[in-house]
Amino acid sequence: MTATIWGERDSLPTLDEQDDDLLFSDEPDEIDDAPSSWTVLPPWRVLIVDDDPEVHAITRVVLGDVVFEQRRIAFLSAYSAAEAREIIAADADISAILLDVVMETDDAGLQLIQHIREHIGNTQVRIILRTGQPGQAPERQVVVDYDINDYKAKSELTAQKLFTATIAALRSYQHIAAIERGRHGLAKIVDSSTSLFEERTRERFTHGVIDQLESLICGADAALLCGVGYVGSTMSTDRPVILAASGRYRDSIGRPVEQSLAQPLRALVLDVLSKRCNRYAETTSVIHFGEVGGSQFVILVEGHPPLSTVDRQLIEIFCDKVTIGFENIHLYEQLINAQKATIYALGKMAEYKDEVTGNHVRRVEILSTLIVRELYRCGAFPDIINKSYCEQIGMASILHDVGKIGIPDSILRKPGTLDSDEMVVMRSHTGIGAKVLREAAGLVAGDSYLLLGSEIAASHHERFDGTGYPLGLAGDAIPLSGRIVALADVFDALLHHRPYKEAWSLSATLAHIRRESGGHFDPRVVQAFLSVIEQGLAEDLIAAAHG
Repeated sequence: MTATIWGERDSLPTLDEQDDDLLFSDEPDEIDDAPSSWTVLPPWRVLIVDDDPEVHAITRVVLGDVVFEQRRIAFLSAYSAAEAREIIAADADISAILLDVVMETDDAGLQLIQHIREHIGNTQVRIILRTGQPGQAPERQVVVDYDINDYKAKSELTAQKLFTATIAALRSYQHIAAIERGRHGLAKIVDSSTSLFEERTRERFTHGVIDQLESLICGADAALLCGVGYVGSTMSTDRPVILAASGRYRDSIGRPVEQSLAQPLRALVLDVLSKRCNRYAETTSVIHFGEVGGSQFVILVEGHPPLSTVDRQLIEIFCDKVTIGFENIHLYEQLINAQKATIYALGKMAEYKDEVTGNHVRRVEILSTLIVRELYRCGAFPDIINKSYCEQIGMASILHDVGKIGIPDSILRKPGTLDSDEMVVMRSHTGIGAKVLREAAGLVAGDSYLLLGSEIAASHHERFDGTGYPLGLAGDAIPLSGRIVALADVFDALLHHRPYKEAWSLSATLAHIRRESGGHFDPRVVQAFLSVIEQGLAEDLIAAAHG
């Protein structure tokens, strides 16, 4: 098999004029001079299929200097239909085929056309049929029966006619390829929109946008997405900050654009933000998303090939979809923030009744989250703990003592030990909290902070050995959330002053937790808690207790 690619004038074979006369009629040379320098665009790949070597040579002479749409022509050679099949199977980028009819058999070229169109299913490549024996393949019959794009008898094929036919074929291929690229691009956009819209956090969404855009713009070396204004649930900035990145910008996430980009690119990004428009250069694109919730977002993509009009249109369609996604994320964040604000309000109401505990619920939230993340990291309770559980338990823990709203102040703030009757009233806060939260959770479909909070309110005073209240549950019969919050609640209570006790030291508190492993507390939860302490993840909570 011969698959020589001809792309440079120095590589062209030399033929005398008598050889040219064998295949082409005399005609004045009117072919434009080729540009003096090469472009960055890849050449058109044209396959010559003919059993006569002179046809290959002369075709290269005639078309060797042709430039169409700033792209030269690279030639591949096959000297039989069988050889052509191998080349076509290995090369999906062939734009046009100059095909002889009679080669190893009288209809080898026609059989090759059927193989290309029907067996391979390649309907994009343009086929120009050339024959020295028109009687073997009558033009009318061939044009009707075979999917070809032009039919030429070699005896009438001048250099100009070959040039015209080839340019027409390449232009047709360009249009078909653009349509096909657009179809595939739209399919990618639909698929990416589906996956992106499943994301519920801004961080995962922004990284997903980078991944999908790089898939849409083939060949990109690096990309970053930056935002200005409201760019996160708790973050607002008046200077653009990098939120997601790939390639050489991967280590710049969280940094201001002006610290991460060289001056030309920095100025380009700021200009796009200021003018709210897209900028396309030869290998760099800066794309602006519509303003969402008081924020703007821009993507910078580097190192890609020059983008066609179709590519740019697809990118802008993608941007429209992403803007909708940003709006959805913003609305979702607002909804979550409203839920969190409600939960904090409920938790603070309980604290107001028991004001000496200060920010107890906030500290329990932080410690519960640290413990469950450590359990998740270690692979404990895989049937219960997942990412959603890790996200919810901290907020739900804030509600563990919400039932104290129903406890009289005389009992709640009594400086001494409670008598038996008072203890019964005090312990009823678990049932009060669970009932209120369970009823509220019934208004929300699926899992929610309220539902998990109801579970915690009911069970955080149960003990692992079964001696707790209100139900005397033991071991794994106690909800895991209750077991986690029980430890966090006791740890914080011991470290801080209460009306009925002084604050304990850290060493005394840790010794108590260790002693109660298997008694008050689940040993697996104790182990995770101690790991959190050893890693120094709770230092701020401990410092606040004795600050």
